[in-house]
Amino acid sequence: MLGRLLPASKRSFDSLSEEEILALAITSEEEDSRIYLAYADSLREQYPSSAKVFEDMAEVEQTHRNMLIEMFRSRFGERIPLIRREHVRGFYERKPDWLRKNLPLETVRAETEAMEQQAARFYREATKRVSDASTRKLLGDLALAEEGHEDIARLLSEKHVPEDVKSEEDQTARRQFILTYVQPGLAGLMDGSVSTLAPIFAAAFATGDTWSTFLIGLSASVGAGISMGFTEAAHDDGKISGRGSPVKRGLASGIMTAIGGLGHALPYLIPHFWTATTVAAIVVFFELWAIAFIQNRYMETPFLRAVFQVVFGGSLVLAAGILIGNG
Repeated sequence: MLGRLLPASKRSFDSLSEEEILALAITSEEEDSRIYLAYADSLREQYPSSAKVFEDMAEVEQTHRNMLIEMFRSRFGERIPLIRREHVRGFYERKPDWLRKNLPLETVRAETEAMEQQAARFYREATKRVSDASTRKLLGDLALAEEGHEDIARLLSEKHVPEDVKSEEDQTARRQFILTYVQPGLAGLMDGSVSTLAPIFAAAFATGDTWSTFLIGLSASVGAGISMGFTEAAHDDGKISGRGSPVKRGLASGIMTAIGGLGHALPYLIPHFWTATTVAAIVVFFELWAIAFIQNRYMETPFLRAVFQVVFGGSLVLAAGILIGNG
């Protein structure tokens, strides 16, 4: 059992024979082809043009895989050794399919570029580790082919995803990001920042005790975060509204709610009451400014209007808390 956890359970790249290096190249091309098809399947509904690009790239990988098999057969015979990336120490690995689902479009594009760069590096390093002239030529050709994949991907993108379609897909991706993360997170930040003002400052002025105020603020923030997170996740599964995964939305809303409340609760860890209250008030200012900025940046709300709405509402809640605490 311990052997499975030790690096010695994997082969070093230097120990691979020329036959094994070629077999590793074949399985790598097969896996990359399946990865591109998985990307195509996950993107097809929202980004059909980009999905077609990945389908064509999968075909290119299959073509290279077939060429490699023919080359292997001519040199080493019919039986290809079973060796994969995860069998080689320090070799790059690919994420399993379940970790690639629902990735943003830009993330998929970035991962694809990284995949091609890794494959090209593999062939360049493999070329240095063989002495047979024909094998060196083979691996050198493969390195050039992998380096050319980036150009192939660019040509396929130009074919299937012209500039206007790419712009439309980028807008769709941005809209999905806003619906899944920004809107729930903004709602949580507003709720956590504004709704906890009254209980925290009421407790502060009523008790004059910073530790008690911190505990009240902590409980209010964490409780609000849990409540907002579950509410966001439970009220909409995202299938009809298109707002994305309820788990992601719930986490965004819950975490930002807790952060919004903790921002002006944490200063009350300072033992001196007026110092803690002054710092908390400064934190509230930055919280409200951040809310206004997010509204302007992502929700296209005019900045002055956003500032007025947030500051006006926050001031009312803050004043209510102070008045109640002094009552």
